[in-house]
Amino acid sequence: MPHELSKAYEPGAIETRWADYWIKEKLFSVPTPPPGETRPVFTLLLPPPNVTGRLHMGHMLNQTQMDIIVRWHRMRGFITLWLPGTDHAGIATQMMVEKQLEKEGKKRREMGREKFVERVWEWKREYGGAILDQMKRLGASVDWDREYFTMDENLSHAVREVFVRLYEEGLIYRGNYIVNWCPWHGTAISDLEVKHEDVAGKLWEIRYPVVGTNEFITVATTRPETMLGDTAIAVNAKDERYTHLHGKKVLLPLMNREIPIITDELAQPEFGTGAVKVTPAHDPNDFEAGLRHNLPQINVMDEHAHMNQNAGAYAGLDRFEARKRVLHDLREQGFLVGEKDYALAIGKCERCGTIIEPRLSEQWFIKIKPLADRAREAVETGEITIVPENYSTIYLNWMNNIHDWCVSRQLWWGHRIPAWTCEGCKEVIVAREAPAKCTKCGGAKLEQVPDVLDTWFSSGLLPFTTLGWPEKTRDQAVFYPTTLLITAYEILFFWVARMIMFGCHFMEGHEQDPAIKKASGWGDKKNDSVPFRQVYIHALVRDAERQKMSKTKGNVVDPLDVIERFGTDATRFTLAAMAAPGTDIAFNESRTDGYRAFANKIWNAARFMFMNVDRLGDVKAGKPSTRTSLDAFQQKTLEDRWIFSLFNRVAKDVYEALSAYRFHEAANRIYDFFWGELCDWYLELIKPRLNSEDKTTARTACANLVNLFDASLRLLHPVMPFITEEIWQAMYDGKPELRSIALAPFPEFTESQVD
Repeated sequence: MPHELSKAYEPGAIETRWADYWIKEKLFSVPTPPPGETRPVFTLLLPPPNVTGRLHMGHMLNQTQMDIIVRWHRMRGFITLWLPGTDHAGIATQMMVEKQLEKEGKKRREMGREKFVERVWEWKREYGGAILDQMKRLGASVDWDREYFTMDENLSHAVREVFVRLYEEGLIYRGNYIVNWCPWHGTAISDLEVKHEDVAGKLWEIRYPVVGTNEFITVATTRPETMLGDTAIAVNAKDERYTHLHGKKVLLPLMNREIPIITDELAQPEFGTGAVKVTPAHDPNDFEAGLRHNLPQINVMDEHAHMNQNAGAYAGLDRFEARKRVLHDLREQGFLVGEKDYALAIGKCERCGTIIEPRLSEQWFIKIKPLADRAREAVETGEITIVPENYSTIYLNWMNNIHDWCVSRQLWWGHRIPAWTCEGCKEVIVAREAPAKCTKCGGAKLEQVPDVLDTWFSSGLLPFTTLGWPEKTRDQAVFYPTTLLITAYEILFFWVARMIMFGCHFMEGHEQDPAIKKASGWGDKKNDSVPFRQVYIHALVRDAERQKMSKTKGNVVDPLDVIERFGTDATRFTLAAMAAPGTDIAFNESRTDGYRAFANKIWNAARFMFMNVDRLGDVKAGKPSTRTSLDAFQQKTLEDRWIFSLFNRVAKDVYEALSAYRFHEAANRIYDFFWGELCDWYLELIKPRLNSEDKTTARTACANLVNLFDASLRLLHPVMPFITEEIWQAMYDGKPELRSIALAPFPEFTESQVD
């Protein structure tokens, strides 16, 4: 007799129990397959959430889609590895801990680096697993035995190896360049970490006296405080207004320093007055012009955007306070000749919102073009496909216009750059382990470079470092390249492009197990260096009015609140049913309420089935381990033939939809079948046979219902794992031949079974 289901469907009562059961039983743990294994392999890397993270609707969508695809492949007989982990999130984590210290009246620099890093590790141990705990509650079918953290020792070793190899290959160099500088964090950040906003600003016109004449040259600027670091005025060689001034000098107002007038295309005759100030240490275009003309580079700000000693009388002032003082003094001395409203596009640090300061500083860079060329080719040749296809064009455009990557960050939390400076001769030594002495002068006083690596450097290596690289491992032979990556558009360049660049570079010549490769259908591919075969870019989750969710607007929907009210299964089904490729999701709780009603419908239909099984007894429905679809179903009547044929077509539709990541089509097709054809029609049509006085007729009809219900639960399981597990286990009195419906065969389409 099957377990009795409770009268009412209460998702909260079953979900935690099954989530715990799946973990306890290690259902999703994947031991490394031995040589000779021929089953196909499916590997998926979880985009590692930040160790500071909490689950939001974007995570919920991402993880729902990944879990659907992973469960589907597992049920189809693939060796299925879903690899979980968290990212150390350099800037975000350091900021979190510094704010915590601030409340205690402490400061990072007063603590010192070693004690601060110890404090971050303490914070990580206490709070860092929150988002993974939430994933466990949601039943994510990852291999928890393989969970990683990007600062684990084995991954840190791999990061050092990659850095040193790139340096030895001449692809990493150190130099002074203009970078995006966040004054709050006191570090360089990448272009991708800068968000741009259009704001109302001012354009000030300042006149510079030409030395030895009564003339002035007028320039316009939106950042007058940077003029303190001017080292030239540029005019265009073709601009006849200034031909007579070529080679002369101007006196820099406020600083009384003579600087040259140069000719350079930086100055465009049609823009403003046709003359521009050149501040090589505070503007990327000026920096390039400065290199062309061998100009001094005068940095007038410190790491927190306060004016430094090079700013003369303005030293110590915050940049915006200095701006007020500079403008006041220019006005008083007759140098400020114009002021007008001007629309500005300002860059802000995406994490803290501080206005970015272009700043000259010494940083470590990767020469990106050699890596980008191969990564571009991988997409152009189809070794990697990106879905939806329009993202391939966006990716290729970016790769064609890519700049060298600044990989150093002025932080204390992260992978420290494996480079040491000799105190005596200033030689810089890059090495895998701390050197005992200088390779140039033999000196023993060496100090490690204080900078750490950009977080995306280490996360870009994950597809192969999590599988044991730089050692050659059996895991690499089986699971690399990974099969699929499901992620958001916003990290296409942050993460996806960098994984492709690193994978193609470091896994060139990678040897895949030939049996695995053949079974997976990868034999026709160019080679196996790419980190994944396909990238699926999922949509954004917006509010019901299609507005982007933000804390500022107050329209953020907490998935855990929704789950508390409607259940995980209903929430997952909502996201799946609305997830058409390339279309954002307008999340509406009324839809979730509707899918909770759907779950309730399934529950009541299961109770009806159990009632008849209990009443009739001796119902033979076949073993779940051997049933791939409806093998034990007996086509006795017209309605049997109809539902049998229809189920096969539905199985085909779901297979085709999931193969193309059309989650909405798969979910809606299952919904229509379960609610409409099975519950509303088939159940009603077989009631006369279930109530027949002929026990054989009644038992055959009941066995058919059990077979159909079992197959339908397996069809639904990837989308609604909890309710399907609860009912399926009850069908076998809690003692099925298999430990979970997650390990049962997924229904297959058979052409001959379509009537």
